Amino acid sequence: MASHRSLIRRTAALATAATATVVLAACGSSSDSPSSSASGHSGHDMGAMSSASPSASASVAQGSHNAQDVMFAQGMIPHHRQAVAMADLAPSRAKSQQVKDLAAKIKQAQAPEINTMSGWLKAWGEKVPDDSMSGMKSMPGMDHSGSSMSGMMSDDDMNKLKDLSGDAFDKAFLQMMISHHQGAIEMAKTEQAKGTYGPATTMAKSIITSQSAEITEMNKMLGKQ
Repeated sequence: MASHRSLIRRTAALATAATATVVLAACGSSSDSPSSSASGHSGHDMGAMSSASPSASASVAQGSHNAQDVMFAQGMIPHHRQAVAMADLAPSRAKSQQVKDLAAKIKQAQAPEINTMSGWLKAWGEKVPDDSMSGMKSMPGMDHSGSSMSGMMSDDDMNKLKDLSGDAFDKAFLQMMISHHQGAIEMAKTEQAKGTYGPATTMAKSIITSQSAEITEMNKMLGKQ
């Protein structure tokens, strides 16, 4: 008899446990549904945000430079090219080792900047100035002498420099490069004031600092300081 009662109690306990499991499962299902729905909406929202990001990034990229940045690169490239052309004359014509060393330093600094600025213009879909002295004459604001850009030498100036050697070359080179640097500094200051493209304004700052120091160095070579 006792054994029979024990069996009944165990059967009742199992039935109660089973009922509780069903109830809990039902509760869990109903409570999970809103959460699942919310989760679904959340995932959709995140997806929408992600899909919006590329266009937002594109807008930022398109607005990262302005007309001044383009003008700076298009003007400074031929300006730098002429400085490099002048520097290339020094090894075979200069008498002073100081002048030769300075020319090498100028070329080493400005040649990579030409490549960098050319890369900016290509990325922006803008025209890269022709890689020639004649290309400088076709730049906006240039007159037929090729010297209207601040600090640029005319064709006559460049031809005269090519014909010089020794002390005469050293003096002419330093005088012309000082004027050339002063022009570059003016252009760089305009970029700093009006440009919006970070790498371009940073380069402008570097040009102002380095070329100002070189002007001081060249004036000392000329005995002016």
